[in-house]
Amino acid sequence: MTFETMKILILGAGQVGKTVARALSHERSDVTIIDKDPKTLQDMEGRLDVKTILGHASHPDVLIRAGAEDTELILAVTDSDETNMVACQVAYTLFHIPTRLARVRSSSYQRHSELFGHEAVPIDFLINPETLLVNSIKHLIEQSEALQILDFADGLVQLVAVKAHSGGPLVGHELRSLSQKIPNVATRIVAVYRHDQAIVVSGATVIEDDDEVFFLAATPDIPAVLAAFGRSSKPAKRVIIVGGGRVGERLARSIENNHLAKIVERDYERCRDLSRMLYQCIVLNGDATDASLLRDEAVGDTDVFCAVTDDDETNILAAMLAKRYGVGKTLSIINHPDYLDLLRGGAVDIAISPALFTISAILAHIRKGDVMAVHSLRRGAAEAIEIIAHGDKTSSRVVGRKAKQLPLPSGTAIGAIVREGTLLFINSETVIRTDDHIILFVPDKRDIPDVERLFQVKSVFL
Repeated sequence: MTFETMKILILGAGQVGKTVARALSHERSDVTIIDKDPKTLQDMEGRLDVKTILGHASHPDVLIRAGAEDTELILAVTDSDETNMVACQVAYTLFHIPTRLARVRSSSYQRHSELFGHEAVPIDFLINPETLLVNSIKHLIEQSEALQILDFADGLVQLVAVKAHSGGPLVGHELRSLSQKIPNVATRIVAVYRHDQAIVVSGATVIEDDDEVFFLAATPDIPAVLAAFGRSSKPAKRVIIVGGGRVGERLARSIENNHLAKIVERDYERCRDLSRMLYQCIVLNGDATDASLLRDEAVGDTDVFCAVTDDDETNILAAMLAKRYGVGKTLSIINHPDYLDLLRGGAVDIAISPALFTISAILAHIRKGDVMAVHSLRRGAAEAIEIIAHGDKTSSRVVGRKAKQLPLPSGTAIGAIVREGTLLFINSETVIRTDDHIILFVPDKRDIPDVERLFQVKSVFL
């Protein structure tokens, strides 16, 4: 069986639009992107296998030129919520585009869910990068030794990335000894990266200092598994947030009741607004790249330093200064994709890409098959997905077969199965059942089409 190419129309060639277009252009997609900036479009045409249209994203004549009549999915990610909403209305009313996704960032709109639906503004899925970012950063504050934490099965299980450090019970030992180190905890190692390269994982694999390990575990068991890799520590208590924009405000709201939080913002009027909105968080008017301010606020006593302004350079410099003064963990939002690789192993412990979070949310609606969640990993090179098995042994290449019989791409690993709400860590003899939620780690995203084909239900299986 072959898959048809999906025709996708992207509105807006900002950072999110460009990153999504780059990701989709390497997949089985026919991508057209609309923007008002001719230079940006010219640059994209030279770099990516996409079509470009110059014009206003919500204008019907522009959408016609972009081929809206036979488009299957429209993704509205311009900088304007209003443009994105109107574009989805036009796409639905005039062109009957079946699937419409839009970025809507204003909380004023989001507080009124009745605005969105076929009887109102016809948006199938609202994308809010700020909410995705805040949830992720909050996870990383709560488990301050993790590099990445991703939810699956409605939060029942999490995929966690951690750097192994000498002194941990498992470092220097084979993976098969993990059950002895933490006997009452079930977990599955799905990938190990050494010197930035994936290695073949087996029970005989010996974990070395500085290995980057991806593991799956039930959410309550995450701290115990982190401890096995030498990353156990007291919970983070003191947090400094740099930037009082939408992300900074929402992050401060979400943690201020359980942490000693401070937020640093340059704009005095915005500080006044924040002081009225936040009840426990201390609001400081100042520049977080000012070394004297950081010293005065005893930044060295801070457990987690979060730089979340809209400016990459500010976030990087603030994190570098904080690290110099002894901050335990630094997180920075980084919008420019080229910076992500440059920062690895430097003063920024965790560089967070808003575009990759947006892509993960979008891909769950684009992937073939019944995909529940998609998360981009390793700066977009790898993916973890949660997909539901359907059909029977006649119509499916998965259902009714043992895990060892599945023709998975090389390196792809089944991390766990959620069956009727219960988390199972399977072995090679486990038989896949219909309606199983299967969580897979795919180290090379180019293998995703093969995974999709594997789970596709066929009318006849040969």
